Amino acid sequence: MPAYLDTTPCPTPAWLPEGHSQTIFASRFSSHHHTSFTRERVDTPDGDFIDFDWTAPGLAPGAPLGPETFAQLAASANTPAASSNGLVLFHGLEGSSASHYAQAISQYFRARGWTVVVPHFRGCSGEPNRLPRAYHSGDSADIAFMLNTARQRLPGLRWHAVGVSLGGNALLKYLGEAGSSAGWLAAAAGVSAPLDLMAGGRALGTGWINRHVYTHMFLRTLKAKALQKAQRFPGTIDVIRVANARDLYEFDDAYTAPAHGFRDVNDYWTQASSKPLLIDIAVPTLVLNARNDPFLPARYLPDASQASNYVVLHQPEQGGHAGFPTGRFPTNLNWLPQRLADFFRSGR
Repeated sequence: MPAYLDTTPCPTPAWLPEGHSQTIFASRFSSHHHTSFTRERVDTPDGDFIDFDWTAPGLAPGAPLGPETFAQLAASANTPAASSNGLVLFHGLEGSSASHYAQAISQYFRARGWTVVVPHFRGCSGEPNRLPRAYHSGDSADIAFMLNTARQRLPGLRWHAVGVSLGGNALLKYLGEAGSSAGWLAAAAGVSAPLDLMAGGRALGTGWINRHVYTHMFLRTLKAKALQKAQRFPGTIDVIRVANARDLYEFDDAYTAPAHGFRDVNDYWTQASSKPLLIDIAVPTLVLNARNDPFLPARYLPDASQASNYVVLHQPEQGGHAGFPTGRFPTNLNWLPQRLADFFRSGR
């Protein structure tokens, strides 16, 4: 059986008429509640670290995290203040737990008693990671490590996973590769995931806004981090090519691909794309992409035949990239977490 295709609209306001305005306004101006987290640093098997930001009923921001704290959280599940549900939330390119979508989603589920954890991709938590490598759009091994870490801390919870943008692509790729072995997850969702990295990368390199707003924003921090690594690890990074990169294609060819074992950017973008693996997903999964997302043209979105019957493809006409602003001026970000909650509850 094919996937279920949902075209129910996201009610974006008429004065945000297209994808760029919806994307930028949601990121910069839309109102949302703010969440404070408690951070846990976890060492990885290859000698690096990943920072996990936790929030839950009864967990004070900044409180020390250890076995006793997690035992208390486990004991409090199914009390009036808490639920037995957990959510692992993966952020996007150069994002963090402070990103607007991470804040809105975390607050929504935390307010309903869920335990929420935002693991940071390497180098995204405010401190450089320890190795020459960083993170990439198809990092299934790190996704597996992050999910398993959360599950080990609180094995009694019904765990769910959400990935946004790059985090969404990486999560969906992991789910396709894992198949039924990821069945311990109750449900998952990929939001605004660049399912076809080649198409998405070319889109971000085309057009004035894509090149001079989004690409410029990403390259500002990506280049700085890579050049800092070059100072710490001399001879491992082509600093001239990194410094001169004008778009994500050139940056990924100069740094991301070679640093993570890919032949070149074309090899990286091909191997790391999640779209070919949607057909292998065996966990109830929502794949949410606005058809006006400036990061991935609608013609590259999958149809129902390209995903398994565990997948719901929700493709509203409006919403932008990781935006989905709704309501009166200055809009709010409530629609996205509500859509996720509806899917987790009903499977549709």
